[in-house]
Amino acid sequence: MYYYNMETEDIGYNLATEQYLMNNKDFDEPILLFYYQKPCIIVGRNQNTLEEINQDYVAKHNIQVTRRLSGGGAVYDDLGNVSFSFVVDRDDERFGDFKSFTKPIVEALKEMGATAIKVSGRNDILVNGKKFSGNAMYVKNNKMFSHGTLMYNVDQSVISHALNVPKDKIASKGIKSVRSRVTNLRPYLKPEYQDLTIAEFRDTILRKVYNVTDLARVADKAYHLTDEDKVQIKKLYDDYYNNWDWVYGTSPEFTVKKRQHFDSGTIDARVLVDKGRIQQVTFFGDFFGEKYAVDLAKMLQGVRYDQPSLRKALSKINVGDYFAGITLDEFVQFLG
Repeated sequence: MYYYNMETEDIGYNLATEQYLMNNKDFDEPILLFYYQKPCIIVGRNQNTLEEINQDYVAKHNIQVTRRLSGGGAVYDDLGNVSFSFVVDRDDERFGDFKSFTKPIVEALKEMGATAIKVSGRNDILVNGKKFSGNAMYVKNNKMFSHGTLMYNVDQSVISHALNVPKDKIASKGIKSVRSRVTNLRPYLKPEYQDLTIAEFRDTILRKVYNVTDLARVADKAYHLTDEDKVQIKKLYDDYYNNWDWVYGTSPEFTVKKRQHFDSGTIDARVLVDKGRIQQVTFFGDFFGEKYAVDLAKMLQGVRYDQPSLRKALSKINVGDYFAGITLDEFVQFLG
């Protein structure tokens, strides 16, 4: 088995690298990838991105958002998490057999002291009944990967904010995440493994997978990207993981209901969104305005459903003409 430790801390580049190595390289053995990244949210292929994230919190805290190729639910990562991925020929493995794929990782963690580990449910790995790893798979052209997370020392206080969507009524066909009780692995490991850097944690697992005390002994198994690899990975990054149309625009159609009382009246809005853009808005309420709200609604058709895009689309009009006493910032905050 080969291995590759990714060089960036950008989830988009790391996922692009995984995709490239699976689709464009023919290895004569499986390859194990390890990567970690700055704070980010990765939504599953079939999910509605806006339904999974708290947009205000994510924007305020500069949390990167991207979409992966595999299914499953949304996850939060930061530099306290290591992700792993096994890339194999499709003929060698059965789709959905997470227990077989994760066995080398599970055995390594048990050696490190986390003996109460088990693979549970569809795709989770638990320690003492709490989830520290979620896993997903993807297949294309007789190749497949199975990737997962390993929460070593993630800031769990962020998870409930970043993945806690405000309680607006959203009706969507997207696959919704199921929240589980989560924990970090660090307290369950032997003392000598509880104060590692994230790179040391990764390398410790890798040594145990290969059953060596020094990775220099398996240097011939390490893959190194070529200049051409990097060019192609950058293209995938631009086309997919850093592309609004892929991250947000592939979300299924959904409807948002917003209702808020302002000093000058109550606005009830129904927003139909498809592929991340507003298709229709209908306003109800006891608000006042010199101009018709239906005309403002027409201005929003085709606009991306996020606050910066709403603000830009309405920047040249006086929102107060349509909703008396309400400023642009108040309206954008309400609708977005």
